[in-house]
Amino acid sequence: MFNDIGPLELVTLVVLAVLVFGPDKLPKMIQDITRTIRKIREFSESAKRDIRDELGPEFKDFEFEDLNPKTFIRKQLDNDDLGIKEIRNGFDLKKEMAEITDAVHGRESEAPSASSSQASASGSVDMTKKPEKTDAYEHPPFDADAT
Repeated sequence: MFNDIGPLELVTLVVLAVLVFGPDKLPKMIQDITRTIRKIREFSESAKRDIRDELGPEFKDFEFEDLNPKTFIRKQLDNDDLGIKEIRNGFDLKKEMAEITDAVHGRESEAPSASSSQASASGSVDMTKKPEKTDAYEHPPFDADAT
């Protein structure tokens, strides 16, 4: 619970508590806080027990920690019933992104497909060339009142 609190922070908290509550009230405050934490834990455990009882015997191995999305995904990735590792290993994101970038910039990729090379050889429209600008297209007039 207090893994990230160092000894210096702990000493500072104790000194601050003594200054705020005083040495007379501090033991009573610590007892009240521990009693409250104990009641909260008991309430939490009884709620978990009630939920498990209501779910029935099908969910005997149900753990509430699995409801955390990170834990759930980690557990599902370790369980390779769906073949997720094969899919992940067969998909090279960097290669796919490089091919898309080359296509957008009009460069040929390392391994062009046969259909695209045949289409450009047969006289079809070459998508890698930029269209020529013509004066036939005019921008609409700017209307300051409309904006």
